[in-house]
Amino acid sequence: MKKLLKDLWIIIRISFALLFLGGVAYYIIDKIQEKQNLMDIEEYSPRSSLVVPVTPVKRAKYPFIDVHNHQFDMPVKNLTKLTAEMDSLNMAFMINLSGFRGLYLQKSLENIKENAPTRFGLFLNVDFEALEDEDFAVKQVELIHQAVEQGVMGLKVYKSLGLTSKDKNGNRIAINDVRLDPIWKACGDNNIPVLIHSGEPASFWESKDKFNERWLELRQKPGRYRDPTSNPSFEEVLAEQHDVFRKHPNTTFINAHLGWMGNDLDRLGKHLDQYPNVVTEIGAVLAELGRQPQRARQFFIEYQDRILFGKDAYKVSEYYTYFRVLETDDEYFDYYRKRHAHWKIYGLALPDSILKKLYHQNALRLFPNIDPTSFKQN
Repeated sequence: MKKLLKDLWIIIRISFALLFLGGVAYYIIDKIQEKQNLMDIEEYSPRSSLVVPVTPVKRAKYPFIDVHNHQFDMPVKNLTKLTAEMDSLNMAFMINLSGFRGLYLQKSLENIKENAPTRFGLFLNVDFEALEDEDFAVKQVELIHQAVEQGVMGLKVYKSLGLTSKDKNGNRIAINDVRLDPIWKACGDNNIPVLIHSGEPASFWESKDKFNERWLELRQKPGRYRDPTSNPSFEEVLAEQHDVFRKHPNTTFINAHLGWMGNDLDRLGKHLDQYPNVVTEIGAVLAELGRQPQRARQFFIEYQDRILFGKDAYKVSEYYTYFRVLETDDEYFDYYRKRHAHWKIYGLALPDSILKKLYHQNALRLFPNIDPTSFKQN
């Protein structure tokens, strides 16, 4: 009997050992398979099974003016090729915000005047880090005046002002630094607008965790993160910008990228109400509008005289998404850059009267030197 019990105990122990080893083996195999099948969020691009109308739009319904574009090689750009692409999109006029200054600006103006004088405009760029140079304000005011006489249409302010631009002592230059006031006044005196990009999306200041809707962009572009311990806050940057608007009511400001308030259109509306000298544009923030089609459509109706068409980075195929959002009522489709918007977007189906204002009528009021001939038939 003792031998039988002993043998039985051995069998039980062996059985448990086999079960344990089998479980471990199963767990390991499962983990290996899981790892092999694991897909990064950057790779995950599901094809929707939703059956809804698809309306490709490769040409704007009306001629449009792109007030926010960058052509960094304008001094040597082949404008014949570029205008052919613009014609395919129904883009009647492009404003290159990257005119810079000095010889670069001069060569860019020459290229435009010689090859496509009715299709392009240039904005000037100021070196704000020269703030402490002798006679800085006098020189900048004269620079603006001369540039306007040569055909420059406005001043573009990059996001570096208020974020990374520093004076000679290494201190951050605030957007509303009083030493810059003569620049804003000179633009008003010369009747040119200031297109100003201040700040970034507010999420760039937030923790880079699973709750941050810009997590993918911050993963792919880590330099865009604004560590709140070493950067002015989002609200501080916006407050400085808005202070400039308040102090210079005779200067027109184009608050770029919906002023980074596209995710809160109620706030943006109050902002426009408060500052009648401010308009805005939709460059690089289309996805904010496309994910809230009902509210965005209402916003365009309410502020139809205060919004301009802008694109920012130039790529022909990306304009198609702009046209589709603005002109159709399509549902649940992709934005063209996943890191900017992993969500789906929807068409606003804007009325023709508003499309005309957005595409060109509002811009023509700001830029009287644009030949209106191309737009009269519309």
